[in-house]
Amino acid sequence: MNEQDFAELSAGHALHALSPDDERRYSAALAAHPEWQRIADRDAATAAALADGVAAEAPPSSLRDALLAQISAPPSEPESMVQPPARTSDPVRRASRGRRRSWFALAASIVLVVAIGVSGLIVAQQLGRSPAQTTLAQIQEQSDAKSATADVAGGGTATAHWSDSLGKAVLVTDGLPAIATDRVFELWFVRDGGPEPAGVFTAASGDATAALTGAMHAGDTIAVTVEQAGGSPSGKPTTDPIVAIPTA
Repeated sequence: MNEQDFAELSAGHALHALSPDDERRYSAALAAHPEWQRIADRDAATAAALADGVAAEAPPSSLRDALLAQISAPPSEPESMVQPPARTSDPVRRASRGRRRSWFALAASIVLVVAIGVSGLIVAQQLGRSPAQTTLAQIQEQSDAKSATADVAGGGTATAHWSDSLGKAVLVTDGLPAIATDRVFELWFVRDGGPEPAGVFTAASGDATAALTGAMHAGDTIAVTVEQAGGSPSGKPTTDPIVAIPTA
């Protein structure tokens, strides 16, 4: 399987539109090619962006029925084409399955967009967000959304945004000091059990929006250290934090 084939499967997976066989092919391909995780993450973020923050609205039943009828209909073949033997290895048959899978994913996308009542403008705005910006928007929509700003050692500021009910946090930085190219900023949740790694980020211009990975616990302190590329190999900070923001 090449990357383009996986991208088609990934789009269908993000929309829950794959058959059981294609789900198995998707999982096997991702296990064999972990570098393709970026494609899966991108598609999952796109599907989430379409679904988040928009009031549900039932589509016209006629449109839904028409789309589902097209999905279930067998693929048409040109009249002049001679039907090849039913061999799995036949390239025409593989192309037919590929077109059918691509059409299914596209139709599922249309059903999703219509079902949630998303206008073209809203979709464009949502798709323009990074995953971290989407998480920040989710936090800001919560009734218990909070934020706090602190100065960063060496210059700049950092603002933490969080929601205890959502269990998520995002750090927005402004004017962070420059660090070596083989170093990164690492995020931490600091709680009674000690610091827990929560992802890494870079900030070439000093500004960044980074979502913390893992679940936030009420009362956590959000901290940042400078670590080697990829993050601390021990899973514990190797330097003093350049900023620490309590959320209690």
